[in-house]
Amino acid sequence: MAELKTQKTKASVPQFIAAVEDEQKRKDSKTLLKLFTDATKEKAALWGDAIIGFGTFSYKSEKSKQAGDWFMTGFSPRKNYIAVYIISGVKKYPAHLKKLGKYKASSGSCLYINKLDDIDLDILKEIIIESVNDMRKMYLKK
Repeated sequence: MAELKTQKTKASVPQFIAAVEDEQKRKDSKTLLKLFTDATKEKAALWGDAIIGFGTFSYKSEKSKQAGDWFMTGFSPRKNYIAVYIISGVKKYPAHLKKLGKYKASSGSCLYINKLDDIDLDILKEIIIESVNDMRKMYLKK
């Protein structure tokens, strides 16, 4: 079975954010760290060398036979944008997306945002909360 390349690390999230070169992205990352922590009630962890993830779930893919642990939601300050990971699927929240502001979306789980001033943070928080609740229902059945 193939192992995921991106794994949860013990690296310091605050140190990672402090090392973000672009001042605006560093400031936005600090804001997102608080927003995601408040929305998820989870502790941030660095996944791989550039993704700040919140919560975890275990999965097994029927298609690829891949299995592992992954974060429920998160973000990554990239060179040209901030990637926000809505693991349950971006397209599941069309009403919120209409009100979010200026962003681009992948067909899967990524929102691409240039800077936080371009979006409504309250709407982003609602998307995060709903997505994590959906993920918990799917993967953390009790």
